[in-house]
Amino acid sequence: MRKTLSGLAAAGLLLSLAACGGDSDNTGVKANMGATVGISMPTKVSTRWVADGDNMVNQFTAMGYKVQLEYADNKVDAQVAQVQKMVDHGDKLLVISAVDGASMTDVLSKAAKKDVKVIAYDRLLTKTPDVDYQATFDNHKVGVMQGQLLLDRLGLSQGAKGPFNIELFAGSKTDANALSFYQGSMEVLQPYLDSGKLIVRSGQTEFDPVTTDKYDAGVAQARMKRLLKTYYQTERLDAVLSPYDGMTIGIIKGLTAGGYGTKAKPLPITSGQDAELASMKSILRGQQTATIYKDTRELAKVAVQMGNALLTGSKPIVNDTTTFDNGVKKVPTYLLYPVAVDKTNYQTLLIDGGYYTKEQLG
Repeated sequence: MRKTLSGLAAAGLLLSLAACGGDSDNTGVKANMGATVGISMPTKVSTRWVADGDNMVNQFTAMGYKVQLEYADNKVDAQVAQVQKMVDHGDKLLVISAVDGASMTDVLSKAAKKDVKVIAYDRLLTKTPDVDYQATFDNHKVGVMQGQLLLDRLGLSQGAKGPFNIELFAGSKTDANALSFYQGSMEVLQPYLDSGKLIVRSGQTEFDPVTTDKYDAGVAQARMKRLLKTYYQTERLDAVLSPYDGMTIGIIKGLTAGGYGTKAKPLPITSGQDAELASMKSILRGQQTATIYKDTRELAKVAVQMGNALLTGSKPIVNDTTTFDNGVKKVPTYLLYPVAVDKTNYQTLLIDGGYYTKEQLG
């Protein structure tokens, strides 16, 4: 069973972690002075990964660590090479958000031989025994929330009869989270598909056919255009399941190219994830319907405190030891909880919460 803590409880956890041990540069945090931390992020295309990287660099540096931060441009070979350089450089801790979670087996084996500690960041590292911990969000819950959003906005949760037409998009098959998102969504959508209240006119309901390479917006846009041309010449599309904001922006471009987005033909209901700035602006314009907000500032804090614990001989705090089986081992994990965001609550969650300024959202 997944266990999550409220924001207040998570904040308390972070404070308690930060308070343990001796001081380093008056930060109140015990640190392995002089150790170098290697951080490997998948891409700069999504602004959230840039923010994640910067947040961790700032926090590790404040504790007295040296930091190497690399971005892989969504290229598996590039990321493996970057991590290998970190191992060769003598980094004592690796924090990795993998382009392909199964691609790191060999390089992590080399890291383990040098007693380098490894934290999987937001994306599970699979097919390897050489990952110590994971910091992530409850990604199954993200999918459930995305599916529930569509049901609620279509009125099916309130007893609407339908049928409604829906098309399904999933993320990159190289990311273990993509399957978690999709399975969570289908958990709530499948009964309505079985009853005929939801109809996928393309017939594409299995995971593999609906995946989107590297979560690429252009790939999602092109597929949306193909679906409209092939299956919706005379039928209206009512909803689109999208796991990620960048993809949703591409999907909306495909929809508007197909004639949606007018008074006569409104855009379908769309989901998303990450509360990216472009998508928040789209939501406020009445295009994208909603998104799932994951406060990556808190995720960065968890990863940094996990890393500090590992580097100073302490045991990181986790709240899930059974869910995340990577094919070789169950990876101890700290889960954070996502929140749905739309026009009704963005002010409280994003502006009052300091994630964006009013000026950024326009």
